[in-house]
Amino acid sequence: MKIATALLAAVATFSLVQITGCAVARDQQTVGAYIDDATLTTRVKARFAEDKTVSATSISVETLNGTVQLSGFAKSTAEKATAENLAKSTPGVKAVRNDIVVRP
Repeated sequence: MKIATALLAAVATFSLVQITGCAVARDQQTVGAYIDDATLTTRVKARFAEDKTVSATSISVETLNGTVQLSGFAKSTAEKATAENLAKSTPGVKAVRNDIVVRP
């Protein structure tokens, strides 16, 4: 009974993926691209956590199709620039949009 339920769930999932064309969100990206973007986001966040000059908790990282968007607040222009450079130098990142605001 459990095997039949698992098999039915697998077939339903496969059918759903085939019907939607593997799209995570309509006209945005495939499942593979979503996973790649999630990996890039994790890599950038890890680099922020390793760097003493960047506040990993104050800067948000989002990725879409290899383009990383940074947002949040930095204490200085140096921190903002370091965050951008760390993101740009992360393997797999195609472009960086730096929307970090420097708090006075």
